[in-house]
Amino acid sequence: MLEVAGQYFFGPQAQWAPEDAWRLTDRALTGMEDGELFLEYREDESLGMEDGVLRQAGFTRSSGFGLRGVSGAETFFAQSDALSRDALERAAQALGQPEARLSSAGKTEPLRQTGPAAREARLYTPLHPLAESRFSDRAALLGEIDAFTRALDPRVVQVNTSLNVQWQVIEILRPDFLASAGADNVRRPLVDIRPLVRLDITVMVEKDGRRESGHAGAGGRYALARLSQPEAWQSMAREALRQAQIKLEAVPAPAGEMPVVLGAGWPGILLHEAVGHGLEGDFNRKGTSVFSGMIGQRVAAPGVTVVDDGTLPERRGSLHMDDEGTPSGRTVLIEDGILKSYLQDRLNARLTGASVTGNGRRQSYAHAPLPRMTNTVMMGGQASEEEMIRSTERGIYAVNFGGGQVDITSGKFVFATSEAYLIEGGKITRPVRGATLIGSGRDVMNGIEMIGPEMALDPGIGTCGKAGQGVPVGVGQPMLKVAGLTVGGSAT
Repeated sequence: MLEVAGQYFFGPQAQWAPEDAWRLTDRALTGMEDGELFLEYREDESLGMEDGVLRQAGFTRSSGFGLRGVSGAETFFAQSDALSRDALERAAQALGQPEARLSSAGKTEPLRQTGPAAREARLYTPLHPLAESRFSDRAALLGEIDAFTRALDPRVVQVNTSLNVQWQVIEILRPDFLASAGADNVRRPLVDIRPLVRLDITVMVEKDGRRESGHAGAGGRYALARLSQPEAWQSMAREALRQAQIKLEAVPAPAGEMPVVLGAGWPGILLHEAVGHGLEGDFNRKGTSVFSGMIGQRVAAPGVTVVDDGTLPERRGSLHMDDEGTPSGRTVLIEDGILKSYLQDRLNARLTGASVTGNGRRQSYAHAPLPRMTNTVMMGGQASEEEMIRSTERGIYAVNFGGGQVDITSGKFVFATSEAYLIEGGKITRPVRGATLIGSGRDVMNGIEMIGPEMALDPGIGTCGKAGQGVPVGVGQPMLKVAGLTVGGSAT
């Protein structure tokens, strides 16, 4: 991969050489406690079709570098879209003089290098997804999906499809060259090549003047051919239509406090938002998370185990290494209800004396890394899924979620369901519309009464936003029963 990546950063037309990059990075970070030069080349293609007409077709190439130095709790950052010696010289100057940095350096604990170990096995292919097909083939695929979906039900009045493909090449140069020196002790950059594909289908149906929509999507770090197979996109089209059809028959959701059964898979987005963000290292270092200072304490019901795992093959949130060069790993956050760890990037790990966990992530070369989730999942339990429903006299079964809002400091959230049903007399009865779930992350975690045996992952459509940066993530959980959640609806 090093040879492939080098073509994009130090090829024949480049205005610098690897030796220049190393020399200037060393000089720029003199006196810093940490830092790196992050190089990125990326290609993005997005196609969007509405009602059989290709409305959007975009392709972009971007490249650049981000130079970061860290001294104490301060971050010095400069970036440029020019890959050249002159641009890096100017960036190095922008970070300031070495003498000024030394005044705040050395005041923190040395970084504990006991994080995840480097891995030999590959989690995803380095091959470019766009190399498999022509643009005309990809556009024709969306047209085929549109026609197929419309033929499924005469009530279909609108079909929107989109296809997004990304290919990212990164190199990271670290002056400490941890994990980047070969047997000959020659420094080498840390390299990763990351594919990412996603297909989305939205269907709108109409009956007696009432319109409802449904959505299905899938994606991950794998070849585009997987989504192009008819059995893959036809299954998605049927799922999107099923959701829309169900909503046509939905009744207004009840309101009040009641038990809620959460479906497996994508409902893990509630776990991601209401709990996962609160376990990120920066919020806890600053004391702004509801989970701050609670390592070793009970924060969830017995049986609840939550992990962040960046090593799941081909998953949307998986990485060979994070955007600081730390190998991704599997971090146990909560074990049997006890808080065990936070998610750490290098800066927050060093400032708190914790171990790095491989969770330093950034949207692009133009952004400094932050502690972020990868694939955050709750592990399975022992309860029967049937018993969860039978034991609920009156409640809600939430199968899928739409949007939501979370306050990190309090842990309070509001989530809208996109597919939900009434549970009456221990049976799933009518679909409902307009149901929202209101509560706090800690209350939900402590209110979990039953955990199903099979953890399921989301289909690969998650994007996490934080501090203006978006990164691909994954979520997952088994079926759960939560006692006493507040349901906001339109009927009593």
